Amino acid sequence: MDNRKLADALRILSMDGVQKANSGHPGAPMGMADIAQVVWRQNMRHNPKNPQWANRDRFILSNGHGSMLIYSLLHLSGYDLPLAELKDFRQLHSKTPGHPEYKITPGVETTTGPLGQGFANAVGMATAEKILATQYNKEGFPIVDHYTYTFMGDGCMMEGISHEAASLAGTWKLGKLIAFYDDNKISIDGDVDLWLTDDTAKRFEAYGWHVVRGVDGHDDEAVAAALKEAKTVTDKPSLICCRTTIGFGSPHKAGTGASHGAPLGVEEIKLTREALGWEYDEPFFIPKEIYEAWDCTAKGATYEAEWEKLFAAYAKKYPVEAAEFTNRLAGDVPEGWEEKFDALTAQWQAEGIKVASRKASQMVLNHIGPDLPGLIGGSADLAPSNLTIWDGSKAITGDDASGNYLHFGVREFAMSAISNGIALHGGFLPYAATFLIFMEYARNAVRMAALMGLHVVFIYTHDSIGLGEDGPTHQPVEQPAMLRITPNMESWRPADAVETAVAWKRAVLRKDGPVALMLSRQNLIPQKRTPEQVKAIEKGGYILWESSAKPEVIVIATGSEVSIAMDAAKRLASDGVAVRVVSLPSCEVFEKQSDQYRQSVLPAKITKRVAVEAAIADYWYKYVGLEGKIIGMRSFGDSAPAEDLYEYFGITTDAVYAAAKSLL
Repeated sequence: MDNRKLADALRILSMDGVQKANSGHPGAPMGMADIAQVVWRQNMRHNPKNPQWANRDRFILSNGHGSMLIYSLLHLSGYDLPLAELKDFRQLHSKTPGHPEYKITPGVETTTGPLGQGFANAVGMATAEKILATQYNKEGFPIVDHYTYTFMGDGCMMEGISHEAASLAGTWKLGKLIAFYDDNKISIDGDVDLWLTDDTAKRFEAYGWHVVRGVDGHDDEAVAAALKEAKTVTDKPSLICCRTTIGFGSPHKAGTGASHGAPLGVEEIKLTREALGWEYDEPFFIPKEIYEAWDCTAKGATYEAEWEKLFAAYAKKYPVEAAEFTNRLAGDVPEGWEEKFDALTAQWQAEGIKVASRKASQMVLNHIGPDLPGLIGGSADLAPSNLTIWDGSKAITGDDASGNYLHFGVREFAMSAISNGIALHGGFLPYAATFLIFMEYARNAVRMAALMGLHVVFIYTHDSIGLGEDGPTHQPVEQPAMLRITPNMESWRPADAVETAVAWKRAVLRKDGPVALMLSRQNLIPQKRTPEQVKAIEKGGYILWESSAKPEVIVIATGSEVSIAMDAAKRLASDGVAVRVVSLPSCEVFEKQSDQYRQSVLPAKITKRVAVEAAIADYWYKYVGLEGKIIGMRSFGDSAPAEDLYEYFGITTDAVYAAAKSLL
């Protein structure tokens, strides 16, 4: 079977899918079809009948707008993606959404579309492969041994995250990462010569990559030779620069922006079929012999069976390592881990530890690190401030991947997207840290973690104006609200060491989405609690203190402001006011509780409420109502010692006391 004809099948399905939907991007799939044929048919080791096979090669379409390419590849290769789904492209609840989505389509490894992030995810996957192989492979037993392939377009190359991620990939010497650059010189606005004049090959060489230049992306033999060359270089990631024609085959739209983001049109599709020599006029029709040539199910089953045999022999010789490896891929915690962790929390409650929550977080890491071999993380060049290095931390380098700590440098966006890729690969619980304000640099990757439901922990220290003298450029104000309103995100702003420990417990055990920990720079006053109250922290919000079981007014607080709320409440109680203090470290977790529980903490009939938090005030109207009072920020911060800032912005015991009094 002629390889060009096999690639043309991808072109036909892609342009027909976009045409039927009357929406989409046919140009990139048509331009990259020949490259895709070489990668998927001739090189990739994968099993369409088991998309989660542990040792499969990973494929990431970073230029995710070309999604009909991956859908066509999955369909032809034998994945559970019938032709009816391709005909339902971009329609409600189909398995072929506008951009590839993780957990929606079998065989899609990550959600892509925000350009450059798929590439950074690929760096994360290749990082995970290298570390896991170093940790578990034994002589004669390469149980972790696979490649990560990614396709990138001009848009990916322009995004800043590609620079960040490429630099780290070169530094870490990710020899099993192979990227294909679809150099078609067209983006939405047209010919990129007006705005993309980089020497991409030189740039990647400077990052420490092996680069194959000037490959004809429509010559399958040239592509295959470049890929073969890339695989011989084991100490560098490889970039294969392929010159292609966007919309290849279209007589009037190939090589132009007209084929990028719109259907070709019925007449142009007819002409394209003729130009390609495709003799079938019926949309979506692929002849049997082409299906048979593309089908990877038998080969994939063989690949997996060979690996299963290898792993069985490995498990016989190295039973402890095999069991640990299996547990890590499943994301399981050791038996008895929760009980051991709860004992630590009880100990801290009894001792009344007074530390910053960032320090408490480090103390948690020291406790859980030895029990969780899959724990891996790092900081965006803020380890001494984020306190992310624990006693058992060992830095990962290009020459030694046996460690568990990643120095990301000042690369918040890449750090977060790479951590997403590590989580997607499996076998690890990644954490990524920076100042809360610099979550803004990484915002879209954090959103993508929530969208995909990834098990990632984001550690954000210096959580308020309480960081002090660094001033408003470093003081988060609106960021807590942004995290809280992000679907499927769970954020915690703990009031002391005990709440920090509980937040970390949730971060370890939650598997269906990320957890963000907003931690203080300054020391926090330990709060008194009963064992029942300590247990209630896990519900996200609970009654911390009350002067009466029938309060007149409720004061709600988080983080460092809980102590302010407590002081104000006790003053109110001394005046004879029936008052309740509610600590609400995680609004999202609290809102997942039963209506009965939420009403027991914040009864709807008690409308006299005050919320206090050193963050944007408006968020709290959902808890206090329009008639309630909010003590918080309504502007950016300022540069001064923390105590002066709290006084200046009116986040004080006196302010909370006065606000509550005004409601009575």
